[in-house]
Amino acid sequence: MKARLLLAALALVAAPALAAPVEVTRFHTPESITALGRGAIAVVAAPGMDAASLETNTWLRAVEAELSALRFGTATPGAADATAEVRVEREVQRTERQRGPVSVGVGGSTGGWNSGFGLGLGFSLGGGPKTRVITRLVVTIRSRATGLSLWEGRADNTEREKSKAASVDQAAPRLAHALFSGFPGTSGATITVK
Repeated sequence: MKARLLLAALALVAAPALAAPVEVTRFHTPESITALGRGAIAVVAAPGMDAASLETNTWLRAVEAELSALRFGTATPGAADATAEVRVEREVQRTERQRGPVSVGVGGSTGGWNSGFGLGLGFSLGGGPKTRVITRLVVTIRSRATGLSLWEGRADNTEREKSKAASVDQAAPRLAHALFSGFPGTSGATITVK
């Protein structure tokens, strides 16, 4: 029985952690979606983003793949009907542990035949501080002719820093897929995509 419990505990520890859900919010109007149509969209880095960095390009490719799956064409920014501006914000957040790793308890009793004294020692197996990566992907699709926003969306996710799901290579396609899932989506509603 003890061997089975030990094996079950080890299996839980060794099992890969699932990625945390993604919260998605989108904004548009019926008129803006009609104006967007299914023309060609150029995917570009938003102002302030380093368009030449490998990390930014990973996000741009992920968004481009999702738009292509939705049957939007691709083109250079000067020839496209619209541009999809991609902005990514990533923050590492560290939270300290509430209690120390070791606690000591003392107790005693007197009276009757026996008197006693006890000392207890406890160890926290919860590990050290928790570090999380908070990622936000924001995409704004603008009309090339007018510069007006036709569709905006954001996808938010929080993962443990050491989780594979926190890496850019895994986070970019997952957040982009969640963002464009059910495109154009219900304007103003926040949904959770697992």
